[in-house]
This record gives sequence, structure tokens and C-alpha cells, in this order.
Amino acid sequence: MGEIESTNPCGEQPLLPYEACVLGSLNLSKYVVNSIMEDGGAPPVINYSLLSGDIETAVRFLDDCIDVNKYPLREIEMMHKGNRKIGLGVMGWADMLVLLGIQFNSGRAFGLAREVMEFIQRKSKEASVELAKERGVFPNFKGSVYDKRGMPKVRNATTTTIAPTGTLSIIADCSSGIEPFFLLAYKRLVLGTELVEINRYFFRLSEKMGLYSRELEERVLEKGTLRGIKGIPAGIKRLFKTAHEIPPEDHIEMQAAFQEHTDNAVSKTVNIPKNAKPDDVARAFLLAYEKGCKGITVFRYGSDKKGTLVRLGDSD
Repeated sequence: MGEIESTNPCGEQPLLPYEACVLGSLNLSKYVVNSIMEDGGAPPVINYSLLSGDIETAVRFLDDCIDVNKYPLREIEMMHKGNRKIGLGVMGWADMLVLLGIQFNSGRAFGLAREVMEFIQRKSKEASVELAKERGVFPNFKGSVYDKRGMPKVRNATTTTIAPTGTLSIIADCSSGIEPFFLLAYKRLVLGTELVEINRYFFRLSEKMGLYSRELEERVLEKGTLRGIKGIPAGIKRLFKTAHEIPPEDHIEMQAAFQEHTDNAVSKTVNIPKNAKPDDVARAFLLAYEKGCKGITVFRYGSDKKGTLVRLGDSD
């Protein structure tokens, strides 16, 4: 079949020459029941039954996409239809954690990441097996690792990928991929236009807890984080930590947790401060390798003066 020589631009999809993969993402914030934003009193939980049904639907949909796609080259069509790779992933992870009341860089969050992605991986494989019974295995199944190792007969050579969902998450109005909140308030630069994004969960929770004031809103809009703002409980500050308040090691730990149960790779940005040195970048790369990540993306804040996401208080 060839050798994997490169990935797609965001790094989550290693592919063989002329190969393609259709991607889709589930909005995890939609599967939380009794969130901390509600007044029901029951503990927040994940609705795995609803998630299971949506995984089955998504796998079938992505498999259908392979057949209805219009391919620019015959070679791409043959490779894609031969391996039938799909990549079901997630977005809204930071939203889900807040709705569950779980700090992003915590043992509970890392454990839940493994639990959720293991569930998606397992259910997507089961759905692919059922599709194989209905439609047949992927044409290149014979001689593949599935065939040689006596693994289940599947319709798709791969079923899971975690993409950055930069555009999808805007459409779905949720946090992107498995990223933490970039800031609680920031500017998004799109085709020369500035769009202001404000974290609705913090302001909803602050109102519920009686913390909200116009002064608080103005401080958050100015700073983008809760760091240094008085009157905010420590637990709330931990819950709403932003990307640059989370150590690179914890960014990588989260990526590695999802990678354990993902066929392809995981797109995840490791945010490092503007004053980071080459050795800091090297340590991040080596740690990601040691943790079993298939790739890594590092972004040093301020290295691109025209970054896509910018703090409201930053001048252009």
C-alpha cells in the first residue's frame, strides 16, 4: 500500500500516498445531564446511551460520505474507497468538563478523557463491524493487520481521529477539539474581521453564585482570565483555567490520554509563553513522544503578531 510520508495540515491524520479520510466530530457538551449550571440538585453525569446512538449514526454517515464524495483524482478515489478510512472525533471537551465541574488539568479530567475516548473507539468499531456485515469489509481488508491478526471484520480501516475543529466548533458554538478555553474573552480574526468571543459558562455560573457585577465583567473582558481578580473562589478559578495557565506537561498529558484510544492522531496545541526557549520546545516534543502521542503542535504566544485568537486588551 505504501508508506506514510506526511500528515494533513493540522497533523491529526497521517495518510498513505493519495489516501484521504473523512472526519466528523461529536459535540461533547450535548451529552451532559444535570450540569452544574442547573438547579436540579442531582450530580452531573454523561448520557452514554445518547452518545452511543450518535456514534453509530456518525459512523454510518461518514461511511456514506466516502461513496458520495467527488474526487479530484482517480488515484485518491481508489485509495479512499479501498481503505475506507473515517475519523470520528470530539469537540466541546472544555465545555463538558466545566458542565461536569471538573478542572481541565486534573487527574479526574485525564481519567475521564480516557473513559470517553475508549467508549467512542469501542462503539465506533462495533458500528463499523455492523456495517461490514451489511455492506462488506473495506476492499483492502485481505492482508491487512485486521486480517493477519484475526481481528474483527470492519468496514473501515480506521474509525477515530481528533481534529482541531476550528471552524466546526464555531458552527456548533462550543469549545474547539480537546483544547482548554483559550481565554474567557478574546478576539477571533476572520478574513480581516474581528469577532468577540465571550465564555458564556463563566458568566452564567457567576450569576448563579451571586458573584456577577458589571465591574467583574469588565475585568474579565480586559484580562481574559480570572487570575488576579479578587472575590472569585479558588475552585472557580481552577475550573476556568485558560490555555496559558495550564503547564505544557498537562497539555501533553491530555493529548496522550485521548491518543490512547484514537486510531489516527490527535490535533492539540501545546501553548507555551512568549519567553519560552528552544529547550522548552524540545522538552515538550520529547515528552509527547514518550507519552505515545503521534504528533505535537507547539505555539509560542506572541510569535505571530497577527494570530487568529487575540486577547481583547492586546493592540494589533
